[in-house]
Amino acid sequence: MRAPALIVLSSLTLGAGACATVETPVEPGPAVASTGAPAPVANHDWFYHRDGEEARLVYGLAESDDLRMGLDCSEGSGRLALSAVGGPGAKPEIHVEAGGETERFAARSEPSELHEGVFLTAEAATNAPVFQRFRRVGWLALWQDGERHAYAPHPESAPNIERFFAFCG
Repeated sequence: MRAPALIVLSSLTLGAGACATVETPVEPGPAVASTGAPAPVANHDWFYHRDGEEARLVYGLAESDDLRMGLDCSEGSGRLALSAVGGPGAKPEIHVEAGGETERFAARSEPSELHEGVFLTAEAATNAPVFQRFRRVGWLALWQDGERHAYAPHPESAPNIERFFAFCG
């Protein structure tokens, strides 16, 4: 991925109060995934931005640094750069779920400059089962510290998810 994508993603912050759905599993993992569709959260959404041969899909609050998760790609690459933030003791992984499909991606972890936690980055294939499920069900959840933070689009932005993956290949 090119540096400009990571600069924007390094501004990811995690607000505690805007989770669509929170469940506390006994042991987070594939066996505790939920297939229930979450509802969109007021003022938060999936935003798609294309700049030449690069594209970004981020979930957060419009025109702010309050971004929860980011996906970046180069056109037709079939690869994603994932980014998220975690709490002070977060494992170096990005654990995502979509419609009951879960996957953990080993991540690089570095201290966040914006909050008391870490900034996580990982790579993944666009055809990973969890992302193919995301394309079908339209929402993605991020598991952090035993809590599920589900990110659902508002109806008008839902097509952005497919636009992004079609661009990425």
